[in-house]
Order: sequence, then structure tokens, then C-alpha cells
Amino acid sequence: MSTENVDGKPNSVGDRGRAWSYSFLRVVQPVFNHSIFTSAVSPAAERIRFILGEEDDSPAPPQLFTELDELLSVDGQEMEWKETARWIKFEEKVEQGGERWSKPHVATLSLHSLFELRTCMEKGSIMLDREASSLPQLVEMIVDHQIETGLLKPDLKDKVTYTLLRKHRHQTKKSNLRSLADIGKTVSSASRMFANPDNGSPAMTHRNLTSASLNDISDKPEKDQLKNKFMKKLPRDAEASNVLVGEVDFLDMPFIAFVRLQQAVMLGALTEVPVPTRFLFILLGPKGKAKSYHEIGRAIATLMSDEVFHDIAYKAKDRQDLIAGIDEFLDEVIVLPPGEWDPAIRIEPPKSLPSSDKRKNMYSGGENVQMNGDTPHDGGHGGGGGHGDSEELQRTGRFCGGLIKDIKRKAPFFASDFYDALNIQALSAILFIYLATVTNAITFGGLLGDATDNMQGVLESFLGTAVSGAIFCLFAGQPLTILSSTGPVLVFERLLFNFSKDHNFNYLEFRLWIGLWSAFLCFILVATDASFLVQYFTRFTEEGFSSLISFIFIYDAFKKMIKLAHYYPINSDFKVGYNTHFSCACMPPDPGEDIVPSVCACPVFGGRCGLHAQLSTWCRDPQERSLFFSLRNHPAELKVSLPEVS
Repeated sequence: MSTENVDGKPNSVGDRGRAWSYSFLRVVQPVFNHSIFTSAVSPAAERIRFILGEEDDSPAPPQLFTELDELLSVDGQEMEWKETARWIKFEEKVEQGGERWSKPHVATLSLHSLFELRTCMEKGSIMLDREASSLPQLVEMIVDHQIETGLLKPDLKDKVTYTLLRKHRHQTKKSNLRSLADIGKTVSSASRMFANPDNGSPAMTHRNLTSASLNDISDKPEKDQLKNKFMKKLPRDAEASNVLVGEVDFLDMPFIAFVRLQQAVMLGALTEVPVPTRFLFILLGPKGKAKSYHEIGRAIATLMSDEVFHDIAYKAKDRQDLIAGIDEFLDEVIVLPPGEWDPAIRIEPPKSLPSSDKRKNMYSGGENVQMNGDTPHDGGHGGGGGHGDSEELQRTGRFCGGLIKDIKRKAPFFASDFYDALNIQALSAILFIYLATVTNAITFGGLLGDATDNMQGVLESFLGTAVSGAIFCLFAGQPLTILSSTGPVLVFERLLFNFSKDHNFNYLEFRLWIGLWSAFLCFILVATDASFLVQYFTRFTEEGFSSLISFIFIYDAFKKMIKLAHYYPINSDFKVGYNTHFSCACMPPDPGEDIVPSVCACPVFGGRCGLHAQLSTWCRDPQERSLFFSLRNHPAELKVSLPEVS
């Protein structure tokens, strides 16, 4: 039997387990807004409907760039904030070894980390619409708030401040050799200072720690931030959300804070890109739970990249609004059972992002409520072509409107597209593209020469590829354009040459006029924004065209085989055992005959050997036939002369 203490707390292991289960259920129960045991609309849903449904004249919240920094030791000595992941829409991790970024992928979170994050939001400091002009001022504000609310002991203020003001090392930075003065500033020296309070007064200790930490903090963006190419992926009005997580040895309870600034502020080198910071989430905890802290940091970063929680974070007025946003996110989460799915597999982003309007409409008074797991019906255009409603495919209705928009979009990055390539890392890509283009030009140039009687050959293919490639690199904006000859071009040129030959056209002049007309029609398409019709195309068009090209090549292959069989027929009566009895005797024809008769009695080739085929072709010319007749009475000379003449 289980017993209880005087305070009414459970004594036995079973009672403690049941008590933990009850407390867990009290946390989880409000999360499920669509429980069959509760009303259709939960208090969290009502709160979110009020937050998202209220009319606000302010502009839409800007896009967020979220960065996750973890407190790690460098070379086993200094503790620094090291960037480990970043988000815009999807997650990008620093690969093992810390040398490059991974591809963007869908963030997979553990359900336990989301519940832990909800608990952090319930018990931590929530500071909304605060004003700060620098990172040290913001850190001091957070620490003072923790002390005022009793969440942090006053004697730990210096240690927490020192830790939060450590240097931030981003993925774009390369490790440099530290000077002797930098090596002297290590965590071990700071730990000795913490362990010996008799070294000086608390005020002196605080002043020394602050000055030591401020040496690692810069108020202005660094050169690596300003030159970061990742800025191209962010809009101009983007803001940052910084997540700092780590473990320390001087805390007994987690230090948790969520801050939203009144105005976004540039906090020096805090962020990888020079973007002002609006949100800051801090989680410092005791040793031994680094993996849990990391997962909680990924959870809040993923929430900040979610469109619905992103809007709630900007409009929230208190702690309960943020918790309601987490509850809404948990309502839409799909859990994958363990053992049936490998967490190491990274899910590729979808080709077209599903709109979050249905989730927002559910809380803003919309009638079409979509439950978790329901498959939305999207009619789409053209049977699901996958083009979406991108800005580039919208018709402007103005003369060359789409071209003007493309120029405006490309102009800010026109120069950087060239000087960014002046890097040793781009050399391998340049050589690969060069060799791929050259080999393609040689291959299809030779085939074009055979198809057009050398009117277009390897040199012409080289020249056309070079000129079109140079013009394309300077002015074009479509990176998927193929810059050299391909199979369809080869088929078109051969058919065009045969058509010109059959109708006595000049092939090169005909080809020139086709090119001029093609350029004129392309200009009309650009001027009328006809590219918006691409969104109605489906894969059927591409696959139908590919099938046509494939059938043409297959037809040509069989045609050549049939032609070879016609000129060089196979004797079906051939017997291997009679090889020594076979002979081939070719006699010259009569000079009076205009057509060379079949005078070759060859059992191997069925009455028509290779020599007879040469004679038939060679003797059709009058001059050469007269030479042949002059040699008819000299078989030895004929035997020697025929191969030389042919």
C-alpha cells in the first residue's frame, strides 16, 4: 500500500508516477482544441481568433530570419556562441565538421521538445515591447527582470551576464589564430574569479567581467556580415529572431527568457546577416541536458518560421497569447511513430508551399475548417503543373512589363554575379561547365556535319555556343536554358536540310530566316507578357515532346539498319563448311551497255559482293568507265587499280 506525507505528497513510486501523469495531463489537455470530450472551440482557439481577427491598420509583419546559437567551447578553452542552424522557411543545419551548410529541409521536431517549450513559456520571463539599443543593455534588462521576479539569484547576475555577452562565431567566419591576450581570456580564468570571491568587491568583479565580455561584442555589423551572400535570400525589410541555448555549471534551474523589442535593433555581430533583431529567446540550464536544450531551441526557431505563430508572436499581448500560439501549432502537428521512420532522413521542401490561409481563416471566422490530417482539395491550374502563384508568372498588362520587373529584380545583384565568381572555390565549377559545353559542342557538331553535308559542323557549333553563351550570361535570367546543341536541335536541322534539298532551297539562307523569325516571335512574347501562360502547362507537354524526339531517333536507327541490309544482303543459304569451295569472279561489263549488269557470281554475298557494289557505282561515270574498259583485258592491273581508284 502507498502512504502519504503530512503535506499530502505521494510517498511510493506508484503514487509519484500517477502524480506525474496527472500533472502531465493537466499540461497536455488544453493543447488539443478538437477533443471529443470538450467543446468544439477551446479557450486557446478563442484567444487566437481574437488575436488574428482584430483589424489592425499596421502593415503585415515582416519576414523573419531565425538563427540558433549554442554555447560551445573552442579548442577546449573558451566558451563561445556558435551558430548551428538557421531558418527562413525551412531549416538549414551546419553539417558535421562545421564546414558547410546543409540543404534546406523540413524541420522534424520531437513532441517532447514542444511540450518542454510550452513549459518554458509558462515558467520563464516574457518581456514584450521592450526598448533597447545594444546587446549589453538588453542582457542587463533581462537579468534584472529575472532577479526582480525571483527567477534568478542576485549573486549569479555577473556570471549570467558574462555568459550571454560571449563572442558569437558564425558559420561564415573562419577560425583565426588567437593572440596571447585572447588566449588569456578563457573560461577557466573566469571560473577561478567566480570561485574566489575574496579577490575583490562584488562591484569590482562585475566591472571586470563586463569589460572582459564587452571586448568580444561589437556594436556595429562586421565585414563578414555585410559581405554575406545569404542576404540575397532575404527581403529588405526582414527582421531577425535570435535563439541562444546552452548549458553552464553555475545554474541549478534553467534561465529562460523570451523578449520582443518595440522596434527592431541592430545588435552588432549577434546575427549572421546584418538584419535588425526583433525577438530573442534565451535558455541556459544546468549541465547534462545539452541535447534537450538544443531540441527546445530548434522547436522555438521552427515556430518562429511558421506563418501563424509568426503573426501571433508579433501581435501577442501577454504570456497566454504565446502559449495559445503553441497550442495551435500542436493542433496541426502530425506525429510519426518511432521505429517506422528514420529521424536521420531529411524531408525535402515541397515544390509549392501550402498556403496558411486555411489555418488563419479557421480562427478569423472562416467557414471551411480543415482538421488535422484532412487532405485539402486544390483544383489548381492545368492539372497540378506545380508552378503556383509566383510573382514572375503574373501578367502585368503593360508593354514589356515582365521584362522590366526582371531587370529591376536582377539589377542589384548584377555586379555581384561576376565578382563573386572570382574565388578559387568556383574554379572547379567553371572547369566542369566548360568541359561539359565543349564535349557537347564537339559531339553534336560532328552529328550536325553528317546531317547537313558539313554546312554546319564542329566549328560552327563552337562559334554558336560561344556567342549565345556570352550573350546569355550578360543579359539572360533563366538559369535552366541549355546553351548548346541537343537532340531535338539535331533532329530539326536534319529534317530542315532534307526539306531544303528536296525543294531546292538554300539551306543556310533558309536557316537564317528561321532564326530571325524565331527572334521576332520571342520579342512579341516578351512584350505581351505571354510567359504567364506557362502556369497552365503540365508535364504532359514536356513528356509528349520528349516522346516525339525519342521516336524520331528510334526511327532513324531502324532506317539505317534497313538501308544496310538492302545494300549488303545476307545469303541465307550460306554454309560454313563450304568456305574453301567459294570463289568470287567479277567480269567487266560490255562497253555497249549503259547499265552495269550483275556479273558477279559470288556465293558468299548472294551474287552481289562488295567489289561489285563498288564497280556498279564507279562505272556509272563515263570517263571512269572508259578507264575501266581499257583495263578489261589486263586482270592483274585491274586488280591493283580498282582499290586505288575507288
